[in-house]
Amino acid sequence: MTRRVGYTLLAGLVAVVVLLSAAIFVGFGGARGPLGRAPRGPQAPAAPAVSGRWVGTWSAAAASAEPGTQDGYGGMSIRNVVHTSVGGSSTRIRLSNLYGTRPLALSHVSVALAAGSGSPIAAAGTMRRLSFGGRPSVTIPAGGELTSDPVRLAVPGNADLLITTYSPAPSGPATYHPYARQTSYLARGDHAEDAAGTAYTEQSPYWRYLTGVDVWSTKARGAVVAIGDSITDGITSTPGANHRWTDFLAARLREEPGAPRYGVLNAGISGNRLLTDSSPLAPTNGPSLLSRLDRDALSRTGVRAVVVEIGVNDLFKAPRQLDPGKVVAGMREVVRRAHARGLRVTGSTLTPFGGHRGYSRRLNDVREQVNRLIRSGTVYDDVVDFDKALRDPAHPLRLRPAYDSGDHLHPSDAGYRAMADAVDVGRLRQAAPAAL
Repeated sequence: MTRRVGYTLLAGLVAVVVLLSAAIFVGFGGARGPLGRAPRGPQAPAAPAVSGRWVGTWSAAAASAEPGTQDGYGGMSIRNVVHTSVGGSSTRIRLSNLYGTRPLALSHVSVALAAGSGSPIAAAGTMRRLSFGGRPSVTIPAGGELTSDPVRLAVPGNADLLITTYSPAPSGPATYHPYARQTSYLARGDHAEDAAGTAYTEQSPYWRYLTGVDVWSTKARGAVVAIGDSITDGITSTPGANHRWTDFLAARLREEPGAPRYGVLNAGISGNRLLTDSSPLAPTNGPSLLSRLDRDALSRTGVRAVVVEIGVNDLFKAPRQLDPGKVVAGMREVVRRAHARGLRVTGSTLTPFGGHRGYSRRLNDVREQVNRLIRSGTVYDDVVDFDKALRDPAHPLRLRPAYDSGDHLHPSDAGYRAMADAVDVGRLRQAAPAAL
């Protein structure tokens, strides 16, 4: 009798261990692919340590369909070069066919560390083929997106990654981000796992299909998403230098004592507006921030906080929004939806544009009325005063000369650094209040 009880206890303990092991494996986001099947074969990833978490390390917002790509990139390899904010021991990517009109067939997709800054050459021993639901190829329906299975790869923070896709046949318009400020590469034929990079003879200023990279991290505690217009997109930053204000913020979050160890995800679209979608004449301005908020910010991997920089284009672009109350109402809607996800929102004041060809006293009056409401503390959870950080003390309607890229609207690299320095990083880790 005693022996039978002992066997029963032992069997129960074994069952508990098996259940815990299964729970740990399933809890590893991506242990099953997007199609719900477990990865198979030599590419199947092992689950990382359970103390880590998935965190977004890089993102770009899909802006529109790339003009002139009615047949897509059949028979072409596209090697996107992207820069990480935080590192980890495994990685996975997000691909989008949001603006496609036909299914996007990808027969070969890979990830590798770049051998040097901006280089199409892969660092030795880092090339990994990606799978999707355990399969080496995938088809993304028109308007769809998916996440790859994870692969083991030691990804550093502040490093370049190479994400390569190969489509064997024409697949319709390419979903892209037009102002990457980063050189990517194209090659004819399937060179997705070409580590030498010699086939990549064509350069490109765009990111295509790729909208996100996640890492499995034991150090990063989450991610902050910066969503906005060309100023967040970094349209006037030095190409290839990673000098957008979000890049400078990422450096602060990696290095400063006491700063939350967050990844930084850039969801800026040049020309973007808060309230109005892009017109057919300027499709790359993207859908309004309110239209894309969930997709580009609130649903991102590991998001813990949101920083919003938006509003100037609502004043500039036809049809102009000259009612400050409507602009602020849109900002409050952003906060309401973020709070529903338990997220805190830091909002920026609208930056000066005196001297720009679009400047008028009436537009500036609206800008200042919006800024007064933002500074009152009744719009966002926290305020980052980009207006104050960038304006010239001697001529406050203008950018400080050292911070002006030359068009009197967009900052220089030094101006982007000043923006990042203005963010109170300590407050990014605070919880969202129940009501504002």
